[in-house]
Amino acid sequence: MPQKKPYVLRRFFPYMGRKKKLIPLALVFSALAAVLSAIPFVFIWLIVRETLLSSQGFALQQVAPYAWGMGLCAVSGVVFYFLALTFSHLAAFRVEMGLQKVSMERLMSMPLGFFSSTDSGKIRKIVNDSAATTHGFLAHQLPDLAGSILTPLVLFIMILAVNWKMGLVALIPALLGGAGFATMMTKEGKRFMQRYFDALEEMSNEAVEYVRGVPVVKTFGQTVFSFTRFYQSIIKYKEYVLQYTLLWRQRMSFTTVALQSTAFFLLPITLLFFFNGSDLRLVLTDFIFYLVIAPNFIAILTRSGYFRQNAYIAEQALDRIDALFAYPQPEYSTETEQEISSYTLEFRNVSFQYEGAETNAVDDVSFTVGQGETVALVGPSGGGKTTLARLAARFWDVQQGQILIGGIDVTAFSRKQLMETVSFVFQNTRLFSTSLRENIRVGKEDASQKELQKAVELSRSQEIIDRLPDGIDTILGTEGTYLSGGEQQRISLARALLKNAPVVLLDEATAFADPENEQQIMQALQELGRGKTTLLIAHRLTSVEQADKILVVGEGKIVEQGSHDELLAKQGLYARMYAEYQESIAWKLQAATRKRRRQHENRQMRHNTLFPAEIRVK
Repeated sequence: MPQKKPYVLRRFFPYMGRKKKLIPLALVFSALAAVLSAIPFVFIWLIVRETLLSSQGFALQQVAPYAWGMGLCAVSGVVFYFLALTFSHLAAFRVEMGLQKVSMERLMSMPLGFFSSTDSGKIRKIVNDSAATTHGFLAHQLPDLAGSILTPLVLFIMILAVNWKMGLVALIPALLGGAGFATMMTKEGKRFMQRYFDALEEMSNEAVEYVRGVPVVKTFGQTVFSFTRFYQSIIKYKEYVLQYTLLWRQRMSFTTVALQSTAFFLLPITLLFFFNGSDLRLVLTDFIFYLVIAPNFIAILTRSGYFRQNAYIAEQALDRIDALFAYPQPEYSTETEQEISSYTLEFRNVSFQYEGAETNAVDDVSFTVGQGETVALVGPSGGGKTTLARLAARFWDVQQGQILIGGIDVTAFSRKQLMETVSFVFQNTRLFSTSLRENIRVGKEDASQKELQKAVELSRSQEIIDRLPDGIDTILGTEGTYLSGGEQQRISLARALLKNAPVVLLDEATAFADPENEQQIMQALQELGRGKTTLLIAHRLTSVEQADKILVVGEGKIVEQGSHDELLAKQGLYARMYAEYQESIAWKLQAATRKRRRQHENRQMRHNTLFPAEIRVK
């Protein structure tokens, strides 16, 4: 049986710190404000009654005490409510800050696999919007909690005390409206609300990715429709909103009409009292009283309904933060650093399956990368190459087997030591919107200028820096300063060279590079891997020919292994892949040759058109 979650207010307490003491104060002042806001209705009734029943009509001297009492209650109520809002806002700001701080701390402790499977737009949306939602609930709805309980109770007593028969009739709109609200606050409504938030979160996430790609969209003259995922998320959000609106439109219309029908129900019973011989002045006094107090009673009940709805939304916000970080957390050693005699990387009978998958992404894989060796992983897409590299960096923990560095299981390393031991450069490089200097120094924050310059030179990044307006201190993203995919990879390699870790993981490092950048990147990779334990994943097979060993990976298993020449001699999968790759290169060269020939012929044709043969002869 699932454990029952605590009331939403209790869930905020861990984030409030010492500000938690302000919540009772806010509720007390809110309760006082609620009672004081109800008392003026009594004075209104007394003024109307005094005026209608007095033989002298309206007499200022007689009603002045009531007016003064009403004004005093109103002013006192405003003051107490202001104090309640002040205390609730102080607590709300503390909770908002606490949520964001805790979220950032939890982000820093999340395994690397979390970031490879969770979009940054989704993280930003959940953390920022959830913190803002909880702030709004605590700052503005919390003071209404006491009022939503006490004010209806006080008004209910007043309604029945003056004229219980007319009072019961005046409550009919509230009962009908409450019934209408009840039909909407169902499990079906909550499911729709959950899907609505999911669709909103997905649309926000895709919007972030779309905005990041605006320069590309504008360059190639594309529209939002070219971003299929973003467009589909908008359509999905629209469908949920329309479904929700259509589902509740009749019930909401009924509820709204019912809540505004006080006069419709009061008028018949007022006429009935009058025709039955009741004093017109008394009947009229009671009618005016209920005509004033009943709509306010309904409005407060409606606000109470909105409080419950906003409490549910705030609870959903907390649930979404909890769900975001409900990710398997690896346990790192807190003991002293391991003494490593060598940096051999070994996979020993490793199996791994992604959550929700039916088959293993890696199935009983064993191999060794000796210190100073380069082992390449090749094979069809989806075969498990990237998963193997990321398991070595402990993006996730294996379900079976071991991964060892220097004979020590990677789970025995502290987080700090493991990150200092392993460098990785993946195909999806992301640079920060800061200077190139700071981007490279991510590899080693305390690096000297000499170390930084050496990393830049070895990564073949100097020419990139030389053509930027402020050199290495140029801020990326400002004044149209952007780098191509291949250039970003070279900066990322400079970062890895500066880190100078003994184990290097390279995943499709030349995937997005043009021929010129590819040559520069390959030279930088040779520098990066010199004397290091290197695990290399490559799609372009020419980049693995010099590897000490090549492992062919397919369907999570190693299907072939050996040197380049040995694998070609086997005439197996690697040989077929290599032949297909060479054919594709030849086709591209032929296509480029044909393109250049057509360009030459077109230029010659234009020349002949401008300068006919007879002119050239003359």
